[in-house]
Amino acid sequence: MTTNGLLAGKLIAVTRPVHQAETLCRAIEEAGGEALRFPLLEIVPIADSAAFAPIAARLSSFDFAFFVSPNAVEHGLAGLRHFRAWPPNLRVAAVGQGSARALKANGFDNVLVPTEGFDSEAVLALPEFAPDAIRGHAVLIMRGESGRELLGETLMARGAHVEYLACYQRRCPDTDPSPLLKRAAHGELDALSITSSEASDYLVKIVGEKGLGCLLPIPVFVPHPRVAEHCRRHGFKQIVTVPSGDDVLLQAFVAFFG
Repeated sequence: MTTNGLLAGKLIAVTRPVHQAETLCRAIEEAGGEALRFPLLEIVPIADSAAFAPIAARLSSFDFAFFVSPNAVEHGLAGLRHFRAWPPNLRVAAVGQGSARALKANGFDNVLVPTEGFDSEAVLALPEFAPDAIRGHAVLIMRGESGRELLGETLMARGAHVEYLACYQRRCPDTDPSPLLKRAAHGELDALSITSSEASDYLVKIVGEKGLGCLLPIPVFVPHPRVAEHCRRHGFKQIVTVPSGDDVLLQAFVAFFG
């Protein structure tokens, strides 16, 4: 599908972390639109990189290594590979296609990932993680310093031995709200892309209650019903749920604006 010119005159705010926003921003611009870079999350390494050492020493004892996000792939692999090479028999798994692509870019050809769905529920539906299959196996889950517990708790309930490794920190960036609010107040902002519930909370924190008021009528594109519900609780009126992936999201923008 060619998108040349199909977003002409449309301004879309991309709220991903700085290092993850450029591909989507360029795609919007190539389609004739304007991308407003407005990061709502900052991803930084964990404060103590030595925390990887104890897990690295036992890495061969795990049967599966889960990466919950591309950030977990980037920071988790870097932290562990600082201490040792990846064990050849340790299978890697990902929650979504973005993480799977990041793993493949790092040399992993056989990534276990759902072909439909892109969340913990989809992973847990895979036959490899059914109770009879996963019972007694050791699973390492790599994620940020906090995260959703469903995956680990369900695997433990099915008899797996689960450990977590915090690979990175998420925090609210020092983003100037004035460029976003000025364009919104003038009726120039056509859409927001928000990738997580946490990012939506940081948006409220950054723009304040008064600033939020001029954003609430603007369409918000989110990757999951859970994020959609979170945005709805903040008061957003028009929410579009689109699966993860730059190509899919770009096509959703084009379809929405006709």
